[in-house]
Amino acid sequence: RTMKFAILASMLSAAAAFAPASQGGKASVALNAEKSPAMPFLPYPENLKGYIGDDIGFDPLGFSDYFPMDYLRESEIKHGRICMLAVVGYIATDLGIIVHPYGSGLTSATAHDALLEKGVMGNALIWIGALEMVSYIATAEMLQGSGREPGYFGFGTKYLDGKSAEQIKKIKYQEIMNGRLAMLAFGGMVTQSVLYDKGFPYF
Repeated sequence: RTMKFAILASMLSAAAAFAPASQGGKASVALNAEKSPAMPFLPYPENLKGYIGDDIGFDPLGFSDYFPMDYLRESEIKHGRICMLAVVGYIATDLGIIVHPYGSGLTSATAHDALLEKGVMGNALIWIGALEMVSYIATAEMLQGSGREPGYFGFGTKYLDGKSAEQIKKIKYQEIMNGRLAMLAFGGMVTQSVLYDKGFPYF
């Protein structure tokens, strides 16, 4: 009988070794973890800390867990700057400010197809591709630890001369927020102008 009891005890202990551990501690830690101010039902994305705008903590898809933050911030700043310029250019064209000789009589919405037929868009693609290749050199060096700050290309910094660290941080924060707004605005402007064939203000 003693032998049977010993065998039974050893079998139970072996089975217990494969039983799932208690999740109570982990659940408690998850509930008490810092939450994202932007999305309070999600944990704060830790990799955003130390970057301008980290007070918002918006990364619901967790991109910062899979890609370097410097690369993500570089991409965001670049697309934000492009869209800020694009918003101004889109509106200016629809207000009649035309620079390209083939642009006469065109709106921002109709310019793409018309200029594509004339070969202008192909030239634009070449120049944009060249700029992308040159700019990526700086990005690649940054990712290899050069110490370069995302979005820095060595010009436009004189505006920051004489300003305190807090003022500089605020200006950089404003650039990011205005860039985010411009990305949304440009998408909305293009959609409105194409769907409803309306010029500025597109409604």
